[in-house]
Amino acid sequence: MPLGSPPIEDGFVHLNGDRIVAVGRARDLASKKCEDLGECVLMPGLINAHCHLDFTVMRGAILQQESFSHWVRRINDLKRTLTDEDYLESIFNGFTELRRWGTTAVFNIESFPELMVHMPPPPIRAWWFYELIDVRNRIHTEDVVAGALTFFEKHPNWLGGFGLSPHAPYTTSNALYKLAKFCCEKYAMPWTTHLAETDEEFEMFVHASGPLHDFLKALGRGMHDVGGVTPVSRLFLDDLVPRGGILAHMNCLSDRDYELLASQAKNISVVHCPKCHDYFGRPPFELDRFRSIGVSVCLGTDSLASNTSLSLFEEMRHFRRNFPHISPEEIIDMSTRRPARAIGMSGELGEIAPGAHADLIALPYAGKIANAFDALIEYSAPVSWVMVGGRLQRV
Repeated sequence: MPLGSPPIEDGFVHLNGDRIVAVGRARDLASKKCEDLGECVLMPGLINAHCHLDFTVMRGAILQQESFSHWVRRINDLKRTLTDEDYLESIFNGFTELRRWGTTAVFNIESFPELMVHMPPPPIRAWWFYELIDVRNRIHTEDVVAGALTFFEKHPNWLGGFGLSPHAPYTTSNALYKLAKFCCEKYAMPWTTHLAETDEEFEMFVHASGPLHDFLKALGRGMHDVGGVTPVSRLFLDDLVPRGGILAHMNCLSDRDYELLASQAKNISVVHCPKCHDYFGRPPFELDRFRSIGVSVCLGTDSLASNTSLSLFEEMRHFRRNFPHISPEEIIDMSTRRPARAIGMSGELGEIAPGAHADLIALPYAGKIANAFDALIEYSAPVSWVMVGGRLQRV
């Protein structure tokens, strides 16, 4: 299943190191030296476009709360009980779970980048998005960001990359958003943010009221930027979103917001996390509206503080139940080629093609090729054959 081209029955993939050099029918394979995987589907590894591995340890720790601000309070209480060793173990366990379910690349929001000096190389391809927050006294200057970049420059063998993630408009100032945009454009780094996630965020910015407004005001956040403007409008009208920006959640938007997005549709990607969305009881995700204006939508899991699993197969099945009119081919695209394009790796990840990285998974399947896409989405067992960067991974 190359995904960038039609399925190939009885196909082969020729590798050279960590790259794919040829794809075709087995009968055209010149060399006899090969590994036969038997009756299976060979496809690109899945790409999780939004995840918080720091919080893997919080699986089942937070029951559904009466409001988003109550959930924020609860997760902050839990964070204060955890040590650096807890977070490192959490990240390691998160990687293990991702790989078990066929994910070979992840866009991880890293709240504690100082922990990275203690981490071994990640077992899958990971983009570390340094989370930026200044609602309290957590200051991020040019020197701090440059120091984080220096760390990654010293680890060139790590698969993936490094990016910046100003957390959200309600926790990150315009000045810090501007700094993040400047750095990402200067160093060609990816950028992501949480945006328009909840009705409480919308109420805070549009009406200068609500539980999130009151909670943050009590923490000392200045409220000079709220009232009469949506979170989306704040970022786009102030030109705070760099080209290629990845916008997580995007649940509560106005008609004017969609007009702004339409003018930038080719320059942004949106990430939807289906199970997290339902965990918070949010209104239906406006998928068809995003599709109508040409915005690419990817899938992610978010964290185990608001989910029960890091399996993208589960997310695809959940998504399919909510949007049965979307073809299985498009759903799989949302977990492979689209996030690859969002991270600037189109043609290199998320598909099987000459020049692409050898990030592959194999799933047992002996049915008809016409039914293979449906079967992939319904696949519910751990993935036993995983290759990342041309190397087989022990699962």
